[in-house]
Amino acid sequence: MAARQNCWESLKCGKEKECPAYPNFGKTCFSVKGTLCNGRKQGGYLEKANECRDRCSFYKEMFGGK
Repeated sequence: MAARQNCWESLKCGKEKECPAYPNFGKTCFSVKGTLCNGRKQGGYLEKANECRDRCSFYKEMFGGK
């Protein structure tokens, strides 16, 4: 279950060492500026909130979305 894993474990992106959410914010990566989503560097939470909510399977698992 993704809620018990860090995002890089759940999504198996292989970029955790390059990710600003690594190693301490793997369950709240959506709130960290500069994380990668589909290979693209993201802005801060307000800039990427809709993208995370609509497209990220990890975010949806964390918050019970579809």
